[in-house]
Amino acid sequence: MRPFATLSRRSYSTARVAFDKYTAKNITHAQTKPPLIICHGLFGSKQNWASLCRAASQRIERDIYAVDLRNHGDSPHNADHTFDAMAKDLLCFMDEHQLDQPVLMGHSMGGKAVMTAALQQPDRISKLISVDMPPVPLQLSQGFARYIEGMQKVDQAHCTKQSQADAILQAYESNPGIRMFLLTNLKRQQDGILAFRLPLSILANSLGNIGHFTASGVYDRPTLFIAGGKSPYYQPFLDQAGAIEQFFPRSELKVVQGAGHWVHAEKPDEVLRLITTFCQEEEPIE
Repeated sequence: MRPFATLSRRSYSTARVAFDKYTAKNITHAQTKPPLIICHGLFGSKQNWASLCRAASQRIERDIYAVDLRNHGDSPHNADHTFDAMAKDLLCFMDEHQLDQPVLMGHSMGGKAVMTAALQQPDRISKLISVDMPPVPLQLSQGFARYIEGMQKVDQAHCTKQSQADAILQAYESNPGIRMFLLTNLKRQQDGILAFRLPLSILANSLGNIGHFTASGVYDRPTLFIAGGKSPYYQPFLDQAGAIEQFFPRSELKVVQGAGHWVHAEKPDEVLRLITTFCQEEEPIE
């Protein structure tokens, strides 16, 4: 893992995001193929994608970068938690690491971040994948605010064991899988106390922004939308098909039946197959 640095100051404030790199075994093939950059969703981090990244780097024979978006994982905290800011972070990441024509992929919040980046600078991105997130404004589930409240209660309790934190979160989420996902953000401090590494107050104030999608423009390159058949975000793909096509005229929708919002965690093999097929499709020669 590369350590993150301090915020750089330009005409806007960008975060120099943390990342993990997964190198393909066949270096010769990898050098001829654009890399894949993967962005997690709200409360997630690059570590959530480790298993899929390891498998995908060999299957699609290219380097993969899993990044921590601002205010998540090991990346810096910044009060500006908007998709415009996240998109600029990604574009600066591409500049810093000289990543030419990458495939951008994001889940949920990360999906909106990569779509915003593609609409801002379409000529720099070869292909786009959004996992269970359409490019439309959506009403966020009330569960997200509830999760933040629960995590704040954990911080206030000064827990020393993860089981103590889990017991507190049970009042806010009954699903043990979701609680375990949230608890991946717990870090032990020097005094032995467990605390969330997420800037909870910033994220609480940004929930409205995360529901919005205000980007404009057209990305006229191959775009793949992957939706969970049981996800609450599947129906908007159907209801807003015309609006989606205006942004992404060369898009296609693939539905993973039986999966909810965390498609990649519930059906990793099927998601990997869809990603592999999409990344390996050759562009027609004009």
